[in-house]
Amino acid sequence: MRWDREQIETFLYREARLIDEHRYDEWLALWTDDGVYWVPCNQDDTDPTRQVSIIYDDRLRLGDRVARLKSGAAWAQEPKSRMRRLIANIEIEEGAQGEVVVAANFLLAELRRHVQNLWVGRTVHLLRLENGSFRIASKKVMLLNNDEEIPALVFLI
Repeated sequence: MRWDREQIETFLYREARLIDEHRYDEWLALWTDDGVYWVPCNQDDTDPTRQVSIIYDDRLRLGDRVARLKSGAAWAQEPKSRMRRLIANIEIEEGAQGEVVVAANFLLAELRRHVQNLWVGRTVHLLRLENGSFRIASKKVMLLNNDEEIPALVFLI
């Protein structure tokens, strides 16, 4: 498979905007049925089945997370965080079986109740082309401070 860099970058920017604008259903529709959303804890390269993670959700659990955020029952997100993220240093390479591995750095500014937090890290997306569009087969978010105490992470990063 030959990918188009502009198409992949546009996909990443759109995904970021959907999360920042709390457009959860549209964001969830970007995922494959077997997708995995992972935020490692303490180190970037651990075994999430054997070591603790900040988040390690399969597609079903990710759907539950989105439903909770939409329900109003996520009190730590009342009011919802205002967020904007910047994406940079995008690197793209062929993955196995025609998949595409996309790594990028990000800076996320989150504002909630007059407190602004900055979240910095690197994402690695595994993208699959399905019916002419990319979908997320996995997303790994490596926070710069994943070995430090972290405030409640009840939004999508």
